[in-house]
Amino acid sequence: MSPDARTWLESHEKVSDLYRKRPVTRIDTLVITATDAWDLYENNGIYICPAGRNFRPTTYLAFYADKEIKPAIAQILYHRDNVEWTAAEAARLSSLAGDAHRNDRKIGAAITASQAAGWTAGRYQIFLLSRAGNPNHIELKAAIPHLQSGRGSAFVQRHRYVSHHALQSAQDTSDVK
Repeated sequence: MSPDARTWLESHEKVSDLYRKRPVTRIDTLVITATDAWDLYENNGIYICPAGRNFRPTTYLAFYADKEIKPAIAQILYHRDNVEWTAAEAARLSSLAGDAHRNDRKIGAAITASQAAGWTAGRYQIFLLSRAGNPNHIELKAAIPHLQSGRGSAFVQRHRYVSHHALQSAQDTSDVK
């Protein structure tokens, strides 16, 4: 696009402002602190956390790490709590056959991958998540930076609930209510 055309279009485009001001913003996205979880998601499409951790029902999961919300907004495809995290359980789940056990096999593979990354045996809950290419996966144009600094100023301490619409139109985390 020519620079003149781009300048003209940006000065006349009103859809983004209207989208930001829309009246309905359903809180449907769980934003989690992701210091370690981001790499596990990028490599395996999963999120793992301690068993019994309480979450509200939600559709999407977003990752906050490195003072930004990462651009991948993953749809939660499957969730299971209180999974035994051992090599024996990974082998058992991985050996189950048939379409009815597809998620079990994914969990088995996730246990193996996470243990290779240093996760220890115990009980965890797991979220199987969408990745780029899935029709319900949301990929932002860029990460959303968190510009505040200082002790206790992180956008997310443990987890936080927001609207995926707010994430799609945010310039920085101060735009996410």
